[in-house]
Amino acid sequence: MVGKILDGRAVANKRAAKVKETVKTFNDKGIIPHFCVINIGDDPASKIYVATKKRRAEKLGIKQDIYQMSAETTESEALELIAKLNKNPDINGVMVQLPVPKHINSDHLIEAISPEKDVDALTSANIGRLWQGTHFVLPATACGIIHLLEDYEINVEGKNAVIVGRSNIVGKPTAALLLEKNASVTILHSHSQNLAEFTRKADILVVAVGKANLITADMVKPDAIVIDVGMNRVDGHLMGDVDFEKVKEKASFITPVPGGVGPLTVESLMEQVVALTRRQNDCGK
Repeated sequence: MVGKILDGRAVANKRAAKVKETVKTFNDKGIIPHFCVINIGDDPASKIYVATKKRRAEKLGIKQDIYQMSAETTESEALELIAKLNKNPDINGVMVQLPVPKHINSDHLIEAISPEKDVDALTSANIGRLWQGTHFVLPATACGIIHLLEDYEINVEGKNAVIVGRSNIVGKPTAALLLEKNASVTILHSHSQNLAEFTRKADILVVAVGKANLITADMVKPDAIVIDVGMNRVDGHLMGDVDFEKVKEKASFITPVPGGVGPLTVESLMEQVVALTRRQNDCGK
């Protein structure tokens, strides 16, 4: 048996067509979804991510402004920019590209973003809404994982879901959304003991750590659904946290890296911009 590939690119393109239609209906009402990305410093990966988002936004008819700030930018200067964007009624979403330089506290910047414009859903207000089930915006990667499962008609209700990694960007929000869909969720992290003991019981295994080949075939239950969120560059090649070639022989479904969760993260971000635009302009569902 070879696991069926969960094709994130195909699902992202399918969803993009619907987003494009929605944006057109907004345009007909004189509304252009508009969000801003603040990138501080010269991190090469961040610049690539920002450019990727901009290309995707342009294809969908979404306006994206990039505020590229120098590595010497002070925290107060960044906060001043966020306050200005919060007040601008033409801007629907604001996000800070992480990481930021060490002399800046990223939590202070994120918390300064208006929850109504928090496209990354990282403010404490929107994290609270996520766990309460009253959310109107979602973290893009977690949202993308759910969309991938839904598109392949994978029912998570009652399933044993194990998440390796407890970040605020992937692990915790994915746990909240899986709980919302009635899965039984276990979160593992760097202090968890006997990792394989838990992963072998997972019907759905989500891995988001950033350590190449952390999950090997002997750690995976037969017919498990494996979602690999890891992005690691090894010898010039991009690979995930899962030993893909061997685990795919055992899993029923598996995401590749690249081409799995990544494209859906960018697509889901655009959907959050649209959701915030709809909410701010009272455009209905």
